[in-house]
Order: sequence, then structure tokens, then C-alpha cells
Amino acid sequence: MRKSVFVAFVVSLGGFLFGFDAGIISGVMSYAGPEFNLDDMQVGWAVSSPSFMAMFAMIFAGSLSDYVGRKRILIVVAFLYALSAVLSAYASSYEMLYIARMIGGLAFGAALILAPLYIAEISTAENRGKLVSIQQLNIVLGFFAAFLSNYYFNSANSSGESTFLNDENVWRWMLGVELIPAILYFILMFFVPKGPRWLYLKGKTSEAEKVLIGLHGKARAEIEISSIKSFNEEQKNKPKVTLKEFLKPALRFIAIVGLVIGVLQQVTGINAIYFYATSIFKQTGIGTDASFASGVLLSLTTVLFTIVAIFLIDKIGRRPLMLIGMAGIAVSLLLCAYGFNQATYELTSEEIVQFEIADKTKLETLSGKIYDNDLDFKNDMKSALGAQTYAKNEGAILEAATSMNATLVLIGILGFIACFAFSLGPVMWVMLSELYPNKYKGLAIGVIGFINGLASWFVQQVFPWELSNLGNAMSFFIFGAIALVGFFVLLKVLPETKGKSLEQLEKDVITSE
Repeated sequence: MRKSVFVAFVVSLGGFLFGFDAGIISGVMSYAGPEFNLDDMQVGWAVSSPSFMAMFAMIFAGSLSDYVGRKRILIVVAFLYALSAVLSAYASSYEMLYIARMIGGLAFGAALILAPLYIAEISTAENRGKLVSIQQLNIVLGFFAAFLSNYYFNSANSSGESTFLNDENVWRWMLGVELIPAILYFILMFFVPKGPRWLYLKGKTSEAEKVLIGLHGKARAEIEISSIKSFNEEQKNKPKVTLKEFLKPALRFIAIVGLVIGVLQQVTGINAIYFYATSIFKQTGIGTDASFASGVLLSLTTVLFTIVAIFLIDKIGRRPLMLIGMAGIAVSLLLCAYGFNQATYELTSEEIVQFEIADKTKLETLSGKIYDNDLDFKNDMKSALGAQTYAKNEGAILEAATSMNATLVLIGILGFIACFAFSLGPVMWVMLSELYPNKYKGLAIGVIGFINGLASWFVQQVFPWELSNLGNAMSFFIFGAIALVGFFVLLKVLPETKGKSLEQLEKDVITSE
């Protein structure tokens, strides 16, 4: 068991790097956005471009790994992560920044697909849920490490104590530090075995047996070997399942379930929260430094509730966790929408004088004006100061002007994060690794991964535009309404998959026409 846990942890370090990259960009754009004078769509693309590339990596990674093996592809993934970190840190233009991040997108797209596949192949039915969930644990540990790193760099920069950090280069350090875990991942991947079920499919039975014995001991390995052998014998007499046949009624149900889960995981707004966490917390008026600190609290909440999921997923099952989590997500997001809807905004002459802005007189005409929504307030600020100057000083301006129950919104966001962390986050990848025929698991998960990536990219790309054109309250209301609908859809279609071998699941879930 210990060796299985170690191997699962190493393989899912790709998830750690995904989480680290996603968490880092939240703080990076607070500095890089104003430096390159980016508009809403450019900010969206700088943040979302890795997810755009990940969509295509998800399509090909599964099928490619069916031919050359999961391990070999994951080694390439580690190299791409390292390359992306270096190029991002040295980006001299907006174009170079997003191209470097797109390279990283290829890496995490492949990693998010292949790590659960590989871990499912080395697991037993009893511990598969826990081991596959290590992928999600590593993702959230990556988020935590990134927000902690951002908080450190921002504090060192804003305090003036650092001799080498300033507003122009602090974001480069934030990005460059990702090189350290990327190199560690690359080295450790050479110490994990090839997937035993993949080895069987390639006819390398003796090598597969050695891997299983090394992972589980001889007694348990014999059970797994027997299950794989009998299943493979049954498959020899069956015609191959093509993609066209995969869409027939016999398999259509699990295709629909997978697509529903894959889409819901993203359109409820998880990556809008993670990728724009610093900006979102700024909207509550708590200030830039407190926004970075709140990001650490957000990521710590994710870690704690992901650990909860790992302990519960093989005890109470996948379906209960998903339904409880979806209900909590809907309530939390609607709470955020309510909190933002109650906000008012007003700048006084005393507050305007304290701003570190070259021409503060432009704001005097707006002194004492009360706004009942963030859209009108921010538009007037941008008209008076210019978009770039406002972006650089947004945290301070909102901190001075905003009157709202910031604690209510913080509770809503942390509630959303907690519920996601024990449901849609880890459970989706566990269920996808269990639902599909073994031979075509890579292809099936690749297709769903592409749809999942498309939804993720879309949410990240349009979220800055949403905040600027729909406002904070409406943006969160949309996510909450989607989550509420998603709860009732899952209540109707979601099956339970815990405690069964991959081969038994294929027999039980897939019915004949």
C-alpha cells in the first residue's frame, strides 16, 4: 500500500504544478496586467490560454498514451512545465507571456487526463478512490503553495524591505519559482513503474505481473492478475468498440453522465474563483495585501476539504459526496451574489488625498457621490483616471470606497471552495476513471476532458468581461443558478461506482441494447 501511495503521489505531481500555475496567475495579473496595459479580453487570454491548449492535449493524451504508455508522456509533461516556467518568467511582452503559458497548458492538459488513468490502473478496487483523489490533493496543495508564494512575494515587495523586488519584476519571480517543483517532478517520474493494465494490453504479461507484485504483494497481485486475465480473455471474443459504437444506446448513458459531470465542474465557476481570486477579494474592499492573504485562506480550505474527500470517498460513496457538494456550491454562490448586491461605493475628499496617484484632482468631481452598484463606480473611476492607472490602484480605491459585508462574501467563497473540494473536484476524476471500457478509457476520458477544458477556458476568458459588464453580483448569481440546476440533473442521472473492480464496473454500468 505504501508503494502505491508513493507512486500515486509522484504521478499526480503534474496536478500540483497545475494548481501552482493556476494559483500563481491570480497574483501575477495584479502586476503584469497594468504593466502591459491589458484590457479585459487580453487579461482573460493571458489567464485562460493554458486551458485553451489543455483542451487539445486532453484529446490526444489519452489515445497517445494507449500506444506509448502513460509514463513516457508524463515525463514529457514534466519537461514542458519546466520550460513554461522559465519562458514565462522572462516574458518581455504580452505575446511572449501567453505563448509561454500555452506551453504549460499542453503539460497540465495531458497530466490531468493521464494521472487518474495511471493511478486507477495500479490501484485495487478498495483503495482506488483514495489513490485517484491524491491527484486532486496535489492540485489543491499546488494552489496553497502558489497563494503562499504570492503572499510572500507581494508582502516583500509592498513592505519595501526587499532590495531586488519591485512592481516591475515581482510577478516574474512569482512565475519563475514554478521551475523548482517541475524539475523535481521530472526526476521522480523515472522512478515509477509502467502501468500494469497497459502492459497487459501490450502483451507484456510477465512485466505487468512484476509491477503488481511490487505494488501490492504476491497475494493481492494474484487477485488483480486473475481479474485482468479473465477480463482480457472475454474481450478477445468481442469485436472492437469504435468511437461510433461508443455513441450507441448501450454506452450512451455513461457518455452523458461523463459529459454532465465534466461540464458542471467548470461552469459553476471554480476556475474563475481560483484564477482571479486576488481580483475577486479586491472587489470586497479589503485591500490588495488582505486579498493576497485571503488567497492563502482559500487554498488552505481547499486542502483541508480535499483530505476530507479522500477519507470519505470509499466509505460513503461517490454519489452522496457529489450531491451534497453540489447543493452546498449552489447555496454558497448565491450567498456571494447577495453580498455583492448589497454593496455601495463612495469616495470622500479625505480618502482621495491619501491615494498615491499622480493626478488625484481628477477624482475630486466624484467626491461624495454614492453608487449602488460596482459597474457605475468602476466606469467613472476608469473615465477619470484611465484604465491603466485605475488597474494599478484598484485595491486601494475599492478599499476606501466600498461599504459591504465582506465577511458574508468571504464565507460564501470559502463555502463554495469547501463543497467543491469534497465533491466535483476529486470525485469527477475518480468516476471518469471508473465508468468507461478499459480498452477505450483513454479515448473516452480524452473527449470529456476536451469538453471540460473548453468550459474551463470559456469561464476564465469571459470572467474579466463579466465583472466589467455584468457586475460582481450578477456574475456570481449566474454561477449559482447553474449549480442549482446541476444538482437536480445529477440527482436524476448519477450512478454509484464505489467498491467494484474496473472490470466489474464495465459489466454492471454498460448494458446491452
